[in-house]
Amino acid sequence: LYDPEENSYWVYNPALANTRRSPCSTFKIISSLIGLETGTIDPEDSVRAWSGEVFWNEDWNRDLDFESAFRFSCVWYFRQVTDEIGKAAIQRGLDALQYGNCDCSDWEGRSNTNNDNRALTGFWLESSLKISPREQADVMYKLFGGQSDASPQTLAWLERVILEESRDGLGLYGKTGMGKAEGVVVDAWFTGFADLEGKRVYFCVYLGESPGKDVSSSKAKEIAVSLLSSYSAAV
Repeated sequence: LYDPEENSYWVYNPALANTRRSPCSTFKIISSLIGLETGTIDPEDSVRAWSGEVFWNEDWNRDLDFESAFRFSCVWYFRQVTDEIGKAAIQRGLDALQYGNCDCSDWEGRSNTNNDNRALTGFWLESSLKISPREQADVMYKLFGGQSDASPQTLAWLERVILEESRDGLGLYGKTGMGKAEGVVVDAWFTGFADLEGKRVYFCVYLGESPGKDVSSSKAKEIAVSLLSSYSAAV
């Protein structure tokens, strides 16, 4: 957790906090950013047609617009968006944000051992792109802490789609992500920012492969909410 007002971090397990792993669906924040900035995503005209292929997530088996696709974390939709943006623009976006190793070389995600359906793979899904939890929090600060060159309209749309809840003095914004290798969950994330009584802080919770434990993005989110509550009480 990073508090820019204090210029301080709360870090649990420093070694893991600085270990780069696949961002999984947390990368949808970045593909949305670049898609909005390049005009690939027009929020007012963003419906993409479902191919008819039946996916494991029933919410993906329909035509979807940008907001719905983001909230349902629909991989095929963002696979299309990323392909339309193109590798050059994606690389520029990664470099500008200093997003982990900035490596989108495995564009189609062929190194993913959990899935060979090219509608559901990509460089951000257990593939070439890697980022650490600390870097995730830093990227959230760059984007939503006034350090980005993105347009106000783009940032407003991003805040709209990543809003999780707003209650009791807490505005919670973020995106989950989860990845498997050979059927086992090896990466689970929740990253974003929170408005706490007028203070904005940036966070990332990451859970790695842990046999016998609840390794899930929902658990990562639960931990994040608890962390934010503790931090708010402390400061």
